[in-house]
Amino acid sequence: MATEWQGKSRGTVLGYKIFVFSMKTFGISSAYFILYFVAFYFCLFSSDSTRASYYYFRKKRNYSLLKSYISVYKSYYVFGQTIIDKVAISSGLRDKFTYDFDGVELLNEALKQKKGGILISAHVGNFEIAEHFFGDLEESASISILTTDAEHSAIKEYLESITEKPKVKLILIQEDLSHIFEINAALARNELVVITGDRYIKGSKYLTQDLLGEPAKFPAGPFMIASRLKVPVLFVYVMKESKKHYHLYTRKAQAKHRDAQALLEEYTQSVSWMLSKYPLQWFNYFDFWNSLEEKEAK
Repeated sequence: MATEWQGKSRGTVLGYKIFVFSMKTFGISSAYFILYFVAFYFCLFSSDSTRASYYYFRKKRNYSLLKSYISVYKSYYVFGQTIIDKVAISSGLRDKFTYDFDGVELLNEALKQKKGGILISAHVGNFEIAEHFFGDLEESASISILTTDAEHSAIKEYLESITEKPKVKLILIQEDLSHIFEINAALARNELVVITGDRYIKGSKYLTQDLLGEPAKFPAGPFMIASRLKVPVLFVYVMKESKKHYHLYTRKAQAKHRDAQALLEEYTQSVSWMLSKYPLQWFNYFDFWNSLEEKEAK
């Protein structure tokens, strides 16, 4: 079983085309309907991710055996909905969705300081639609996303061909650390730099911190960068609340300058709170805690 995230998400161009065709021809609800079957397929044939998801519900949420299996199916379904929503919103259907803002004043305050800001998120909810929220901020906001750019190029090319040109800029993580200079340049332009802090890739530097009562590895980079730069650091999540309604949460980090471990601890606390409120929206479908590998080795 894969114990670390491998840098890519699953999916095929054909699968995306089916959903997009259904959505444009019959509406978003029709694409949601197809998901009932897709989620069932993943439960049966995506054994590694299903086992990892089951472990999360059974051991971290303390659900019964039956409720855990049902929750795995529901989680796949909600994850599929977030993908459809992302395509729909970026295709010009933003007005089909409603939004709530919680802590958005923190984003406005950060931008008013003219230092830029670091936004740390996680693979919970649907943060990839955040750029559509930020258009409503009092201060104009440009966004740069730090990424490995490891997604399947064919899927990326297809999505780019059918959706509006994204306003966000990509900063690619480089082995020579040149992305650090790009981050500094973006902050100097008063941009918001978005980093996800929950997926450690084998071979990279990491920090260890408890999440939901068990130690896990987290990428050191996001927390070292954010703790050393003298700019506002915020935790931001976009969570799906109902069929076509999202909720943006923003929380300000309080960790002292250069204390990456304390920043990580704050981050895991914020992720834990989100998961207590939205337990189905944990979308790390791999052995996050390395617990399954340890059991197999015994």
